[in-house]
Amino acid sequence: MSTSAVSPVTVSNYVNGKWVESSTSDWLDVVNPATHELIARAPSSGAAEVNAAVEAAAAAFPAWRRTPAEDRIQPLFKLKMLLEDHIDELARLISRENGKTFIEAKAELRRAIENVEVACGIPMMMQGSNLEDVARGIDEMMIRQPLGVVAAITPFNFPGMIPFWFLPYAIATGNTIVLKPSERVPLTMARAMELIEQTGLPKGVVNLVNGGKAAVDALLDHPKIRAISFVGSTAIAKYVYARAAANGKRAQCQGGAKNHVIVLPDAEMKMATQIINDSAFGCAGQRCLAVSVAVTIGDAQKSFRDSIVEAAAALKVGNGLEDGVQMGPVITPQSKSRIESLVAAGEKEGAKVVLDGRNPKGLTGNFVKPTILDGVPAASELTDTEIFGPVLSLVHAHDMDEALAFLERSAYGNQASLFTSSGAAARRFRYEAPAGNIGINIGVAAPMAYFPFSGWKGSFFGDLHAQGRDSIEFYTDKKIVVERWASDHSRKF
Repeated sequence: MSTSAVSPVTVSNYVNGKWVESSTSDWLDVVNPATHELIARAPSSGAAEVNAAVEAAAAAFPAWRRTPAEDRIQPLFKLKMLLEDHIDELARLISRENGKTFIEAKAELRRAIENVEVACGIPMMMQGSNLEDVARGIDEMMIRQPLGVVAAITPFNFPGMIPFWFLPYAIATGNTIVLKPSERVPLTMARAMELIEQTGLPKGVVNLVNGGKAAVDALLDHPKIRAISFVGSTAIAKYVYARAAANGKRAQCQGGAKNHVIVLPDAEMKMATQIINDSAFGCAGQRCLAVSVAVTIGDAQKSFRDSIVEAAAALKVGNGLEDGVQMGPVITPQSKSRIESLVAAGEKEGAKVVLDGRNPKGLTGNFVKPTILDGVPAASELTDTEIFGPVLSLVHAHDMDEALAFLERSAYGNQASLFTSSGAAARRFRYEAPAGNIGINIGVAAPMAYFPFSGWKGSFFGDLHAQGRDSIEFYTDKKIVVERWASDHSRKF
């Protein structure tokens, strides 16, 4: 697989069916995290450029809203095939700008395609309900109607998947959309937008604006945007949710995570080790469902510690576009420094670094190799901080009560997993674990596209989640119609 350098490209915005070069004087470097190669320059678009995209979406909305649902999904069928045909190309783009391995990138795109497929069911999923004779001669019905212009603000860690948590559902339900991808990884959605161009969607239905905080604030404040979808850190999710709500918009804001896995002594240790190893260190730990704390119970403490250290140490780390590489770099030099400083803080607080991936030799990018800390104190900064890197903390508990109490103290509630051979233990965990996504002998409990991507506590702000039927509810307003017609027995039909 080729990793040859390509000249940096200038990223444009896509507004009203046209590619538009930004007029900003503020441009951001897009750097390959594995090689430090400059691969693109992206605009930090301001309020005027956001406004142009919103106005284009608003102008396109009346006709798109009146387009029958069956006709609205036809471009999505075409998009599915285009994404299938270009999946390798898009996966390489993801690897270059994000750093994850080609295999991980391709798996991410499979989830994107899955969401497009589910959104093609809108003619059934968007149906309302009715009841005759709620009173004599009076009928009542509920219908769903699109909101208007909506926006999505998406993160760097899944540049090809997360935009498709939102875009297909938004347009299938009859809305128009403005998408702002992460300024760190603009190339994947720029290429995807070129494919969207080929689907026959009317101009203005889908628009793309690149930028940072100024673009985000412009979207949050624009009076014509009815809804905001966001994925990112908890601090920014709170900010987006509060500002969107203050401006009268509905919002779904996915925040950070501190995901726990409990390993019972009766777990099949070889399987548990393999799955948890992938969960903790896949995508260099830069995913909101990555396991970051393993809580071992009883005799599992030593057996799991030894097996996970052996498995993690064996992972091949390097450029994600090179054959055989199992883990790539983190996104920026700043991320690398932050992760390493948090490991040092944990060590200072009493944790033992049983596998140290800091400052690896022979790698020039933003690399942190798999790192494992044993005996992390309950009061350690690491127990509450989302590291967002390839770091696994090991904690020991005497029984399930103590382990669940540890999970309960966490400010986050995105995912929790259990490894066991006991059905009773699994049922108790499923029932009591304080998280929105639960895995039983599963390390990454990522919901299929026809289920909502749930999240509790500080991991989510809003009422309706991404994906599935929650998306239909989020992107539509319910309208109730109560109807009576006077009888005229003199007329014959």
